[in-house]
Amino acid sequence: MSEWWTYHLSDFLLFSARTYYRLFEIYNAAIWPAQVAAVVLGIWIARLALSPRETRRGGRLAAAILAACWTWVAIAFHSRRYSTINWAAVYFAWAFALEAALLLWFGVVRARLEVERPSRFARRAGLAIFFFALVVLPFVSPLLGRGWKGVEIFGVAPDPTAVATLGILTASGCWRRGSLMFLPAIWCAVSGFTLLAMKSPVSWIPPLVAAIAIVVSAAQARGRRKRERTPSDVSGLPVS
Repeated sequence: MSEWWTYHLSDFLLFSARTYYRLFEIYNAAIWPAQVAAVVLGIWIARLALSPRETRRGGRLAAAILAACWTWVAIAFHSRRYSTINWAAVYFAWAFALEAALLLWFGVVRARLEVERPSRFARRAGLAIFFFALVVLPFVSPLLGRGWKGVEIFGVAPDPTAVATLGILTASGCWRRGSLMFLPAIWCAVSGFTLLAMKSPVSWIPPLVAAIAIVVSAAQARGRRKRERTPSDVSGLPVS
């Protein structure tokens, strides 16, 4: 029996890179033109984020759209397609459904996903992440030779959907809603390891973007806690 250290990450894959990429080609052909509708929804979210008027209503709309996207990916991709080559996709589907439920609860029911400006840096960083997921990320792999038929689009594919969600959560100042960021960040890590096992040149992108979103959100949370401290907290004396 071979020693454990002789194994490579690719030895744990249940499918080949060709099978994985072919899955996206078949998936895109089957759901067309859902990709167009997904892009329109992404542009709608961008409009809400760039025009922060009626922040409560805008936040609810953005959360509802994101929840719909996570539900679609859970059912149409993970449950019906990805599960045919990876048994773990069933659990991925439940995780995406859970994220959709969290977005509905915190963003729609409780209106905690307000599209507002928490700070210039956080808002700019979050919007940059969102637009990267919407406009840039889908084209990175095809430009590196993967093929255009398997392009991954926000709203219907897991990676750009998770990255875009992290961007909106960062831009909207939802650092106190760690439960909303947890599952998208975990998926970015899972996807990164999967792509790394397939020796994909873009394997570092999802984990890196997730790390940036988490660091920015954590920094904003720390800064807000400092700003909320009263003078008595700092000096230990009551304010006269």
